[in-house]
Amino acid sequence: MPKRFYIILLLVSLGFTGLGQALTVFSTRNGKAYFLSDAPLELISATSRNLIGVLNTQDRRFSFSILVSTFEGFNSSLQQTHFNEDYLETDLYPQATFKGKIIEEVDLGVPGQYRIRAKGKLNIHGLDNDRIIRCDVSVEPGRIKVKAEFTVFLDTHDIKIPSIVNQKIAEEIHVQIEFDMQAAN
Repeated sequence: MPKRFYIILLLVSLGFTGLGQALTVFSTRNGKAYFLSDAPLELISATSRNLIGVLNTQDRRFSFSILVSTFEGFNSSLQQTHFNEDYLETDLYPQATFKGKIIEEVDLGVPGQYRIRAKGKLNIHGLDNDRIIRCDVSVEPGRIKVKAEFTVFLDTHDIKIPSIVNQKIAEEIHVQIEFDMQAAN
């Protein structure tokens, strides 16, 4: 599906319906997500530049999504196939999402550097997990840059790894995200 569809879907899911209200909405369509599995027998990493999302700076609500199958850079094409078909099952669970609200009462309309906590539901492999993720935010006129690092535990999202390869895939996956949002209104 086109990225425009996902942006519209994200806007609707956040309930941007305040007629007459001056909302400040920021969006991205090419954010970067990177993950690393550092297991005893193998190091696996991949990157996607297809993170999309919206942020309403007035009520501090956000919604982000990524098509899991867009990750690239695996050690081999077979590894990528196993990731998509056997572990993340992207045919059944094509997206990973994070929706919620910024905890701090920060005015993201004021330029500056902020460390905030994003509280919401992280959905991977079809399972929601309540999370609080620390983010470093840089605000410039008409632009918001965000960087965050966090860990995803495979068992929390019911991602099964066969015992024959459990020394090649870490149970804790290190994730980094980075995106640059532009004013959408």
